Amino acid sequence: MIISALKPSDLKDLRSVIHPETISRLTELEGISVKFETGICAGINVSDEELINLGLISSSREECLSTSNMIITPSPLNREDVGLIQVGSSVIGMLNPFYAQDELKLLAKANVNAVSMEFIPRITRAQKMDVLSSQANLAGYAAVLEAARYLNSSFPMMMTAAGTLKPAKVFVIGVGVAGLQAIATAKRLGARVEAFDTRDIVEEQVKSLGAKFVKIDLGETGETDQGYAKELTSEQIEKQKELQSLVCERSNIVITTAQIFGRPAPKIIDRDTIRKMKPGSVILDMAVETGGNVEGSQVDEVIDMNGVKIVGISNLSSKVSNHASFSLSNNIINWITDFYNLELGSINFDFEDEIIQNSVLVYDGEIKNERFI
Repeated sequence: MIISALKPSDLKDLRSVIHPETISRLTELEGISVKFETGICAGINVSDEELINLGLISSSREECLSTSNMIITPSPLNREDVGLIQVGSSVIGMLNPFYAQDELKLLAKANVNAVSMEFIPRITRAQKMDVLSSQANLAGYAAVLEAARYLNSSFPMMMTAAGTLKPAKVFVIGVGVAGLQAIATAKRLGARVEAFDTRDIVEEQVKSLGAKFVKIDLGETGETDQGYAKELTSEQIEKQKELQSLVCERSNIVITTAQIFGRPAPKIIDRDTIRKMKPGSVILDMAVETGGNVEGSQVDEVIDMNGVKIVGISNLSSKVSNHASFSLSNNIINWITDFYNLELGSINFDFEDEIIQNSVLVYDGEIKNERFI
């Protein structure tokens, strides 16, 4: 089986779906050879020569697409890409299916199998394949560092001969994987951290990181069977805005992480809240790519609203591209090695398996997930 790895379609994305520290797990498998699109690891300062020395083959994008049985990609493929792929081949990676449904239909029409790593179920056996968690973890870390760049004061309290410098106050809204890492990073830098989530169950996790959990009574809330926060009613969102605005007012940095899988991000910070915040404060909207949590936030822009900087940065995990690539590569390789059949020399698409059921969106020319039919 020939496996080819492609570069991202977004030039600002510095990640690679293969990494020199992980790729041997594929190259050592009997019956597998690995190609890569020339320049694939430039964003992590790894040369093509280094990959070639590890047993990989450098090829053009067109050759990777047209000669491979499996294609690893960090982003959806376009019509021209799909037109080059052999019938019966498979595409695996970050396919972003909710925003690339036309591309998904193209793959089905071309009889190309599609494995979306975003749909890995949140079960114990699949944790090693969970790209959303691995990338969100690094994004949470990067979010704090990026927010710190725009703050005009330091994070930790400092006792100096010139006087005592007060610590920064950081408020994290949403305590999923990204939020927890943002809390931990802000604490490491010496900030006073508060956090809020609609799920009271995460209070203990917040306190274990040394942060204060902000309690806002929204009535009945909860989480999905996949561990995500359930979508709030419009009344609950308005109540959340009203009460959390009091915390935003006293914060130097606010980081929002609220996202709903497959849906636009909820607007949880409005202009009224921003007007109440102190000039020089920073809001970093981690959900900016899916519509944004903050009124007025824009992708890859810094908006100044009454002296408050609203920062929207796409693909935050790419800010730490080396570790993001290491994690992403491992996630995908774990999927491949778990389902590669040595005797057949191909992937065993066993639809009795829960991971296959969830992650394989297109198989044998048929869209398998009813949300995209």
